[in-house]
Amino acid sequence: MPLDDDVVAAIYRDHGAALKRFVLGACRDAQLADDVVQETVLRVWQRAPQITGSLRSYLFRTARNIMIDHYRKARGRPQETGERDVAATPDGTIPDAAGRIDDLLNKILMEEALLRLSTEHREVLVALHYRRYTVQEASAHLKIPSGTVKSRAFYAVRALRAILDEMGVHR
Repeated sequence: MPLDDDVVAAIYRDHGAALKRFVLGACRDAQLADDVVQETVLRVWQRAPQITGSLRSYLFRTARNIMIDHYRKARGRPQETGERDVAATPDGTIPDAAGRIDDLLNKILMEEALLRLSTEHREVLVALHYRRYTVQEASAHLKIPSGTVKSRAFYAVRALRAILDEMGVHR
């Protein structure tokens, strides 16, 4: 079955740049990132009729799985000349690539979910959970009463859970 150029072009146009940033954040190899993005788009295009939920979430999960496959294949053979060095942690261990990929994917999915919230709900969650403001600090920063901060935070978390469920994120 030939690829529908319009569908593939639309996937690249709408999601390609974000997908490549995600892959580069995990592997830091531009050529590998291009390969992963191409393989991701191909796999997603092939499975498009069966995709439920957010296409973007599905793209990132597929890219994550492809990166893990590449990582596992690379571990099974000797290191190639010129292959990037993985920085060791202070205790001398090498960070788990799958864990780093999961962390990046979670950040991207959370960013997308936050963007789907209303501005008022997003501002309160960012103030409380990302900037680590107290309710009083958030109240002063957002110029709303502290009771409103608490109420919006409650409803924002409920809305965020619903959005994450819709996106297929279950934890």
